[in-house]
Amino acid sequence: MVTSMVITIFLFFLFSTHHHLHVTCTVTTITATTTQRFKQAPKFYNSPNCPSQPTDATCSDEAVHVAMTLDVKYLRGSMAAILSVLQHSSCPENIVFHFVTAASKSTTSTVILNTTLTSSFPYLKFQIYPFDDYTVSGLISTSIRSALDCPLNYARNYMANLLPDCVRKIVYLDSDLILIDDIAKLAATPFTNDAVLAAPEYCNANFSNYFTPTFWSNPSLSITFANRNACYFNTGVMVIDLKRWRVGGYTEEIQEWMELQKRMRIYELGSLPPFLLVFAGKIVPVDHRWNQHGLGGDNFRGLCRGLHPGPVSLMHWSGKGKPWARLDANRPCPLDALWGPYDLLETPFALET
Repeated sequence: MVTSMVITIFLFFLFSTHHHLHVTCTVTTITATTTQRFKQAPKFYNSPNCPSQPTDATCSDEAVHVAMTLDVKYLRGSMAAILSVLQHSSCPENIVFHFVTAASKSTTSTVILNTTLTSSFPYLKFQIYPFDDYTVSGLISTSIRSALDCPLNYARNYMANLLPDCVRKIVYLDSDLILIDDIAKLAATPFTNDAVLAAPEYCNANFSNYFTPTFWSNPSLSITFANRNACYFNTGVMVIDLKRWRVGGYTEEIQEWMELQKRMRIYELGSLPPFLLVFAGKIVPVDHRWNQHGLGGDNFRGLCRGLHPGPVSLMHWSGKGKPWARLDANRPCPLDALWGPYDLLETPFALET
C-alpha cells in the first residue's frame, strides 16, 4: 500500500548539531510518499573500557567511521546493516556513520531518509552528504546488470572528496550485508607501507575475466598489472585510508580509467574494474571472514549460494538476489533466514495521515 505522509521540516531540525544535513532548505511543509515504515531499534551502550568521545565525534580519531550510500530503494537493507553493526559492536556509541545520497533526488527524499534514520535510531551519530550523481552518470558505461549502473554505486570513488578532511579512515560498507562481529576489529586493520585500501582478496578467481580482450591485447594497457600480484577483491567491504587517498589523487586516477572505458570498452562489470585497475595487488589483505560475499547469487539469475569455508564475521548478499526481496516473495534461500532478524520493516504497514 502506498501511503502519504505529511512531514513538516524546520531549519533547526535539518541543521541540528547531532545530525548535520548538508542541504539547503527553507521552512516548508512537504507531502512525501513512502511505502516503508521501520521499527525503532533498541539503544546499544558502550562497554566500560570504551574511550570517551566528544559530543561531536565527526572528526574523532577514536571513533569508528562507517561510510555507506543511502537511497530509498535499498533503505531496508541499509537499516538492517546499521542495526547489525551497532548490535555487535563493543563500543556502539563510538561509531559515526557517514551516509552519501544522490543529489539529484528531491529534498523530500533526503528528509525521508533523515527522518527514518532518526526515528529508528534516535541516538545514532550520523551525517548525510549529497553526491553529484549527474556528473558521474556521464562516465558510466552499461554493464551486465542495470542495477550496477546506478550512479550512487560510484560514490565510493569520491568518499575522500565528500567527507570532511578531518575524517582520516573509514570502513566502507554496501547496503546488502550484515555484520555478526565487532566492526572495530575490521577498522583496526593495520596499514603497511603506503597501502591505501584493505579488503579480503580472492586470488583463486579468474582475474582476467574482469577485463575485455581489447584490454589484454593492448600492451600499453595490460602492462598496468605488470609486477603486481593482482587478485580480485569485492568493493562492498573496504577499509580506506582517506588521508593517503587524498594525497595520492586516487579519485582522479579512477576517473581516468572510466573515461578510457567510454572511448574503448576495456571491462564489463560496473564500478569494480576501475578499483581493480588502481588497487589490485596493492591492498592490505583482510581475512575472508570479513566478506562472505556472493550470497545474492550470480548477476543474471540470483541463484542460492552457500558460505565460503571458514569462520564468518560479515555476510554479504552481493549479486542479483537480495534477502528482503526473496523473503517477501516467499522464495528465500536458506541463508536469508540469517538476515531476517535484522529487518526493521514494520508489517503490516499502517500509517495515519
